Amino acid sequence: VQLQACGGGFAQPGGSLRLSCTASGDDFVASAMGWFRQAPGDKRALVGLETSGGHTTYGDAVKGRTSIYRDREKKMVYLEMNDLKFEDTAVYYCYAWGRDGANHWGKGTQVTVSS
Repeated sequence: VQLQACGGGFAQPGGSLRLSCTASGDDFVASAMGWFRQAPGDKRALVGLETSGGHTTYGDAVKGRTSIYRDREKKMVYLEMNDLKFEDTAVYYCYAWGRDGANHWGKGTQVTVSS
């Protein structure tokens, strides 16, 4: 299974961010898909995660200005974050939890919020 993310780069404070991620693997079925992020010197933290039951959980730092949604047929997950702050600067990782219990991570994409 490979997770390929698209998007990232530079954004301005108060702006918006959109990322997408596609899971490859014909037999792969995800129980959950979402996004984590890691800033320099920090631990990897939850951005948002949607389970197969449709329940979505967001990290406290992004709650209220972030949406994630899945396209199960296309094996994709999307992230949209608004009102960006300097502290949103991080490497964003796509994540998938397989039905076999395995964790899968994308390589990460850098997002830098700068004026």
